[in-house]
Amino acid sequence: MRVAIDSGPLTGGHSVRGVGVSVRGLIDALHKFNTDKNVVVEAVDFFQADLNDFDILHYTSFNPYFLNIPRIGFAGKKVILTIHDLIPLLYRNHYRQGIRGAVKFLINKLLVGQVDKVISVSETSKKDIVRFLGINEKKVEVIYWGVDLRFRKINDKEKLAKVAKVYRLPNKFILYVGDVNYNKNLSTLVEASRIVKLPLVIVGKQAAAIDELIKNNLSRQSGFRDKAREILGITHPEIAHLTELLYRINSNRVLTTGFVPANDLVAIMNLASVYCQPSYYEGFGLPVLEAFACETPVVISKTQALVEIAGGSAAVAKPNSAGDFANKISFSLKDSSDRLRMIRAGSKRVKQFTWRETAEKTVKLYKSLSEI
Repeated sequence: MRVAIDSGPLTGGHSVRGVGVSVRGLIDALHKFNTDKNVVVEAVDFFQADLNDFDILHYTSFNPYFLNIPRIGFAGKKVILTIHDLIPLLYRNHYRQGIRGAVKFLINKLLVGQVDKVISVSETSKKDIVRFLGINEKKVEVIYWGVDLRFRKINDKEKLAKVAKVYRLPNKFILYVGDVNYNKNLSTLVEASRIVKLPLVIVGKQAAAIDELIKNNLSRQSGFRDKAREILGITHPEIAHLTELLYRINSNRVLTTGFVPANDLVAIMNLASVYCQPSYYEGFGLPVLEAFACETPVVISKTQALVEIAGGSAAVAKPNSAGDFANKISFSLKDSSDRLRMIRAGSKRVKQFTWRETAEKTVKLYKSLSEI
């Protein structure tokens, strides 16, 4: 049995974001841990490769407003689709849809209904897939991501000091890793850092280029609702969010590093006093587990996927309350038995998320389709 897995997310905008990181982790794990000689998995770019000689096609990304899954024209082939999250459907005001996007979403619903299996990365995302796409829950398989083994506790103080110097990191700081979309709720975290009087470090390409994001959003305003907002003098919700966030970042003690290579990120995770994930919504929340692996205490917002993934090993704050986040951050900073308990719980929890297990469950799913 030959399986083609789409490597497309390893290039372009997805490559350094959660989708690209997880797809790279899965492909590497399948090559390393798949011991079944009857299941041959090949990573190919689906928009460039000839897929006719494969028995199973595994699409690894999905956007409800783009036609990036097959037109279901592969006779005799099984199709698997991984859906990481449906955030654009949850926050429609912040993600441009337009008439064409709405039409594509309806087409995608029909296409997704015809795939043989859908992989969700969390129970939370599974519920959304069933609710928004009308998929039978029996068709959706939950397979968690794993954590890169490079994320670990580093005791080499000289190595840590070098990384701290390169990125000009303060001695103590709050860390956030990721994008700056509305659902990330970064304004709350910036305010919380101001309350506790501790610098905030944001790692990620977007935070260092918010000006460009605003310009790109402005240049894409061409739909009917965009024109109506322009006439009424109303700013697009996402542009308003980015403008406010940029003001908050510039007005407070926030350091944006831009993109950081994985090895440096591991060191920064080790150097952080606390890691925070303030999101209103996530499909998974990989940096939470990476922080656990580095024995850094974690504060998350009380949202379903983050609570699911953290498994009781992180302090939990109300997403709309900077004051509550500040209190939980202060709690995690104290040199106490509670901080040590959080670190130990995180170290134990992260061991449940391995790429070996992800690969084994994925191969098992491939084999189950070959038997249908």
